[in-house]
Amino acid sequence: MKVKIKELAKEKKDWSLYRLAKELGLPQQTVYSWASGRTQPSYDNMDRLCDILDCPVGDLFEAEPVQKKLF
Repeated sequence: MKVKIKELAKEKKDWSLYRLAKELGLPQQTVYSWASGRTQPSYDNMDRLCDILDCPVGDLFEAEPVQKKLF
């Protein structure tokens, strides 16, 4: 599941990922890793992201397409 951190940071605060990392007090590489989908933020970090970006947790994730089953 991909996290939409880059899009939300730009949309909500007009911040880059670099600025978001600074605001969170985390290494830049950590936030870039979340944005690229290599890793996922912990529950604590998801709460912090929601607080800083002023959004519900559901906004952090990209919806995945539903595949139809073939019978």
